[in-house]
Amino acid sequence: MRKTAIIGDGGWGTTLALHLYKKGYKVNLWSAFGVYAARLNKIRENLKFLPGIKIPKGILITSDIEAAVGDADLIILAVPSCYMRGVLEKMKSSCFRDKIVLSVSKGIEEKTHLRMSELVREVLGQVKMAVLSGPTIAHEVARGLPATCVIASRCEETAKALQKIFIDERLRVYTNLDVVGVELGGSLKNIIALAAGISDGLGFGVNAKAAIVTRGLVEMARLGMAMGAKKETFSGLTGLGDLVTTCMSPYSRNRQVGEKIGKGKKLNDIIDKMHMVAEGVKTAKSVYNLSKNYSVELPITTEIYRVLYKNKDPLRAVNDLMKREGKREHI
Repeated sequence: MRKTAIIGDGGWGTTLALHLYKKGYKVNLWSAFGVYAARLNKIRENLKFLPGIKIPKGILITSDIEAAVGDADLIILAVPSCYMRGVLEKMKSSCFRDKIVLSVSKGIEEKTHLRMSELVREVLGQVKMAVLSGPTIAHEVARGLPATCVIASRCEETAKALQKIFIDERLRVYTNLDVVGVELGGSLKNIIALAAGISDGLGFGVNAKAAIVTRGLVEMARLGMAMGAKKETFSGLTGLGDLVTTCMSPYSRNRQVGEKIGKGKKLNDIIDKMHMVAEGVKTAKSVYNLSKNYSVELPITTEIYRVLYKNKDPLRAVNDLMKREGKREHI
């Protein structure tokens, strides 16, 4: 696999384009907007999503999705989950017989509650499929700072092939067969990051954030196991690792959104001013509904849902969490 198409010109998509180009792969980077693709081609810097990092001229940037996919051996899906179905519909006419599709999107489709690998197979059929997730802040990876991630596939051969493609001295890549757990870890942690941000916005301390991270991880594993994931996956890079990163990093969009809500700003006003998508906002609604479908108790997620969609005061949500009936700690 020497030819790669990256579908999505956000910070992570651009970072992966740079990473694979540096390793000697031919890379096509697709942008949804022709005007922005032309701008990227001209200035060779993604000022909106990855400022300060130059894009080599050898990377083809295009808004023609058929040209981007073309003869690529590997298709990397790096678009937000809310746009994934529409993008996949544009790709349906392409032949995927000898291609591998890799999703790096961390979200759940709102109406169907499908994970991204499930959505890909629903639209494109039984393609060779894998997912990549983990604690990978794009700005850090793009600057060559050490990071780790996990590639999961039901086919171990596919996971190992992709591991060889991505791994280098600055990005350590592990494999996993638990696709459900890896995908859910990357999606559910964004909700907990919203809670961590609200805690920051309200002026709470490290004690509160430690409680959010710890009990949030329990919620992630609880729902994950109900949906068929392995509990131990949530103790790994795509569970605890990604959760800690997203709750702590100043670059975390979900934590930033939560912090602004904690400071009294309205969700719609926050979203309207953002260039990038905070996946946790829509995921919170999906996961709240999933918790009802699977009869799983998710106290933090439930309160985040009420803050986002029922206009509940964040401080009242915290107080309601703290006043819940005393229980034995279950991990």
